[in-house]
Parts: sequence; C-alpha cells; structure tokens
Amino acid sequence: MSRYILENEWIRLEVDSTGAEIKSLQRKSDRREYMWCADKRFWGRTSPVLFPIVGSLNNKTYRWNGKEYEMSQHGFARDREFTLSMQNEDTIWMRLEADEKTKENYPFDFSLELGYQLEKMAVRVLWKVTNLGNEDMHFSIGGHPAFLCPIAENTKQTDYFIWFDTDKILKSTTFENGMVGNGTIEYPLDDGYLRVTENLFDEGALIIEHDQVHKVALCMPDKTPYLTVRFDVPLFGVWSPEKKHAPFICIEPWYGRGDRNGFSGELSEREWGNTLKGQESFEASYVIEVNEK
Repeated sequence: MSRYILENEWIRLEVDSTGAEIKSLQRKSDRREYMWCADKRFWGRTSPVLFPIVGSLNNKTYRWNGKEYEMSQHGFARDREFTLSMQNEDTIWMRLEADEKTKENYPFDFSLELGYQLEKMAVRVLWKVTNLGNEDMHFSIGGHPAFLCPIAENTKQTDYFIWFDTDKILKSTTFENGMVGNGTIEYPLDDGYLRVTENLFDEGALIIEHDQVHKVALCMPDKTPYLTVRFDVPLFGVWSPEKKHAPFICIEPWYGRGDRNGFSGELSEREWGNTLKGQESFEASYVIEVNEK
C-alpha cells in the first residue's frame, strides 16, 4: 500500500494505491479538508471506485454464459491494489488488470485505469476501461466520493442544502427490500435547492436517473456552495448511511446501478450496463471543484 500526493497552488490531493482511492482533498489556503475520514463507525471508505458493477446484485449473483458468479456490492476494484503507471506535476494514473483472482468473480480480461488531474481548484477524476479479450465484455463503473457535511464549526447537517442544476422536480427511484424498486419519489426544489433534512436518507440513496442533472453542489447554511461535482452521466446517487446521521454526503456519478427487485436476467441485460467489444476502451470523467476562500 502506498500514498501519492498531487498539489498545485490551490489544492492538495492524496490518493491511496488500494482501490486508487482519494483519501484527502484540502484547500491549501487554510488546510480545509473536504473528504470524509473513513471512520468505520459510520462508513469505512472515502471515495471508492465501483467496478465491475455498481450497486447490488439480486442474491449477490449474476449469470453469464450459462454460469452463475458471485460478487459483493459495488464489485471488487475498491479493495484491490493498483499499480502506479504515470505521475507528473498535475496528473496521476493507476492501473488494475484482470488476474486469476478477479476471474473467479468476473470472467473477463480487462484493464481498469484511474486517473486524477488537478485543474486549479478542481480535480478531474478519469476512468478508462479496456476489454483486453476478444469477446464482448459487460460492466458498470461509478464513483462514490464522500464529502464532509457539515464542514464548518458550530453548524449541523440539517442547516445545509444540496443544489441541483435543474428547475424541475427531482425524481428519485425507490428501493424495495434493499433493491431498486419500481416507484418514484419526487423532491420539489426551491430554485434548485433541497434542504438536508434529518430523514432525507432514511430509505437509502437518492437514485436520479435519465440525465435529470449534471451538476450538484453542497451548500452552506446561507446557500453558498462549498463543493461542486460536475458530470455527464446518465444517472447518479446522493447518499449518506441510512438512519445514522453521518457527517458526510456522497455525490456518486454512475454508469450503471444495482439490480431491480426480482431481476433474474443475464449480466448483459442489467439496466444501465455497458458493453465493450474486443480490444475496445471506454473513457469518462467527472470533476470535483472546491470553492475559493
């Protein structure tokens, strides 16, 4: 396990080789920390990558080519050791490739590359997935960064707001028995703002599908944004541990999500999944931007 540091005039980023996971993002002017500290009392992670699935499988299994495979929630990449492939002044890339262990749960030859690039007050998170085999490969990928909320002294989480770049009612897919359901919960917004209420996450993550939003900000009690996540993904989640009142909120860009309740199809039939033909690559990114002092 190794830690790598990128910094510029404005921010400092720390990345762990286990899971290629962001562990710290600080504003250098006052050393303000934005990332959750992975305290296991609430949630023992900070910013795991979700691969080769996002969310949960029904009965923790999926079917492919007549066989059943087991896989835990969000896949295995977050717990694997990545190797450093490149680092310069403002960018780092880390890599994970298929091996005998991964093929026990996921029978594809793949390369997963995670990159981080500093852009003044922002970090661009980069993903590259390559099918190293010759047969079609099916996968999902997502981010799960956890940001401090509350972030200022003498404030509580219910003083804060989440801002979405839409003037429409936000529609979230429901959960049923711990899996994705068929219903919808509507969240009216006030000029894009949603207050963080005490019970907002009691039923699980907000699952926002169908390109409703492409920018989400965590905002101070006066509605000033202190951190913004920008993305161009088909769906995303907003989550904090159910009924724990944990002092962080995750904003999660996704290419994929958990199974719908009762789903029993093949891996290739999972909703919001992605397919790569032999030797093809998939590339995507999202941006975490912090405010200036």
